[in-house]
Amino acid sequence: MEASPVAHYVSNGSSTRAARERLRGWELASVLAALMLTLLLAALDQTIVSTALPRILSQLHGEDRYTWVVTSYLLTSTTMIPIVGKLSDQFGRKWFVVIGVIIFLIGSALSGASQSMNQLIIYRGLQGIGAGMVLAMVFTLVGDIFTPVERAKWQGLFTSMFALASVVGPTLGGYLTDNGPLLGSFVTDATRWRWVFYVNLPVGVIALVFLLRFLPANISARSTNFTGWAAVRRVDFAGSLTAAGATTCLLLGLTFGGQTYPWNSAPVIGTLAGAVVLYAAFAYIEARVAVEPLLPLDLFRNQIFTAGALLSLTVGAALLAVSIYLPLFIQGVMGLSATSSGAAVTPLTLTLAAASVTCGLIISRLGRYQVISIIGAVIMAVGIFLLTRLNSSSNLLEVSRDMVVVGLGLGMVQPVLTLAVQNAIPRTRLGVGTGAVTYLRSLGSTLGLAVIGTVVNGAFSGALPAHLPAAARQLPPSVLALATSQGTLVAPGLKQQLTAGVVQAAVARIPPGPDHTTLAAQVTAQVTTLMNQIFEATRQSLAVGIQQAFWVAFGIAIAIALITVFLKDVPLRGSIPTPQPVGAEPVIPPAVVGAKAE
Repeated sequence: MEASPVAHYVSNGSSTRAARERLRGWELASVLAALMLTLLLAALDQTIVSTALPRILSQLHGEDRYTWVVTSYLLTSTTMIPIVGKLSDQFGRKWFVVIGVIIFLIGSALSGASQSMNQLIIYRGLQGIGAGMVLAMVFTLVGDIFTPVERAKWQGLFTSMFALASVVGPTLGGYLTDNGPLLGSFVTDATRWRWVFYVNLPVGVIALVFLLRFLPANISARSTNFTGWAAVRRVDFAGSLTAAGATTCLLLGLTFGGQTYPWNSAPVIGTLAGAVVLYAAFAYIEARVAVEPLLPLDLFRNQIFTAGALLSLTVGAALLAVSIYLPLFIQGVMGLSATSSGAAVTPLTLTLAAASVTCGLIISRLGRYQVISIIGAVIMAVGIFLLTRLNSSSNLLEVSRDMVVVGLGLGMVQPVLTLAVQNAIPRTRLGVGTGAVTYLRSLGSTLGLAVIGTVVNGAFSGALPAHLPAAARQLPPSVLALATSQGTLVAPGLKQQLTAGVVQAAVARIPPGPDHTTLAAQVTAQVTTLMNQIFEATRQSLAVGIQQAFWVAFGIAIAIALITVFLKDVPLRGSIPTPQPVGAEPVIPPAVVGAKAE
């Protein structure tokens, strides 16, 4: 049963007041800096590896396990989020975040030292376990430290860091892969990619020291008074196992579908069906069996929690469409380098961060959030609609304009998600509620990647034949496949290398004779022209595919705008109620009356 408004309010108020009394000045600044750094590192490692993968493959090989370097991290981190969120409600948060940082750093060090692809996949999974624990705890601890009205400005700042990591991760990975410092014979020019992982170590150690020194162990309100083995026996092991299995099956099915296997293949259908069965089993366990459910289903009776959960799922998908396919458009269609692409998305990053912080301050002053979330969702939808108008002839000024609009809308919506949910649930459920929101945001990103990736690849494949010159069919299939690969468009120098190889093969077939030089020059010009036409066809087809991705994201943005209408506006609580004598009728502040789940 949902806690009463009075219990909810007193729990939030008294525990938050105690937390603030223990954290002031330097201690508070140190804890917030440490949480911000750990969030940045955990979020960065979801995307930073992508641009380093080609160089990693050249050293470790294992092309058949290429995607598992990213998938293993995503699987373990997403699986851990709801489990740790619930356990922190039962046992406290400090040691979960501390252990999470330690595991993340160990996984980072081992990943950087990997000598084979299998080792890297295993160590990335270990790294993901730590990252999942960190992601589950950071926003929850912000809720522990601050009252709801104070959380708004801080949630905005933390949310902007999460979004920043999503956008700049690939560019930072490329920079470290190309420019990381050398260390004797261990980190050579060919193995600079190891710095993608080693860069976590000094930053993570600083954060760990601050957390150990300044974060109070009893900062959170517990959901149970049981301790020792009595508390352990109440842990929802069955729910945890079924949730982990369901998440794994869902993510594997979405990752395999349309990439490793066709969507209608037995492995994909079987894996997704397994996810459905396990999620059904999880729901039964949570409703009928578990004493301390991993996810209390009665939370979904709370309209604000349900709306916040749906928003997290959809915003995660929309953000991924922009953060993944906008840089691809800038590099593959507009022809800018990876470094230039990182600079080009700066308007999105800066606008999103500024909007998140500014809206957080406004919300903390007004004590309300629904109007801001609705306006932000509408602005985001307008911005994504503008992205659908981009084509192969668009310029950087148009892209920058659209990014500013999208960043403004996202920056207004994102801080509201966690804030509204934390404001609408009892403090003893802060971990499970925040964990659910974070889990759904991560799951939404994966779901969005699967759906939007399928749309992009389908539109690209459908548009390519119409743009290709007829003479392209004369090339060997393997050469044509490489020439029309999306990766060829964004790989520096690969187009020139491929063209030179095709020219060399064509010239080699010219028989010797007095006209050999003249014929060779003619063939070279013809082949070069043909290859340039193929690359241009690929570029135009990619523009069509990404345009379709933005149309899907626009549909998601419309859904987000509709959901914000149901994000009930409960005034944020910011003062501590006066203690009442035992047995007296409690006085309920007006701001709390609306907090009860309906």
